Amino acid sequence: MIHHISLTAREPQRVAAVLAELMGGRAYPFRGPLPGAFMALAGDAHGTLIEVYPETTVMRPSDEERRIPFASTAEPAAYVGWHVNLSVALEREAIERIAAREGWQAMLYGAAPPGKPAVFHVIQFWVENRTLVELITPTMLDDYLRLARFATFEPAAALEL
Repeated sequence: MIHHISLTAREPQRVAAVLAELMGGRAYPFRGPLPGAFMALAGDAHGTLIEVYPETTVMRPSDEERRIPFASTAEPAAYVGWHVNLSVALEREAIERIAAREGWQAMLYGAAPPGKPAVFHVIQFWVENRTLVELITPTMLDDYLRLARFATFEPAAALEL
């Protein structure tokens, strides 16, 4: 179970507010040692939390006994090489309205092996048009959960060995 993640943003307060809205939660200033950071808290039974740091923030390993050794880069990344898949209580139309209001791209995507029909769907929600957050609505969740099981992956993995 993933309880919290972090991402960087040009406008951390705005991004945290939008993510909190998508999760049906609330946004707060970050409680850690990083000025300008915010958090989106879902308020759910899993403790789902997304920390949103200023765009030039990086974390690096250190021998220091500090909580998290934050550092800054000279230039922010134009795009990032990771994403998160997040279940939300909103349906597609509400998500698309939020994206349109923010000026961010959102589109329905059907995940499938090449040449095959989609096995599950997500809404690709592009935070600040640079960071991907895949959103799964309540009507999309069962298809995803059917796929994300050992029994689904193990037969295919055994063929690849």
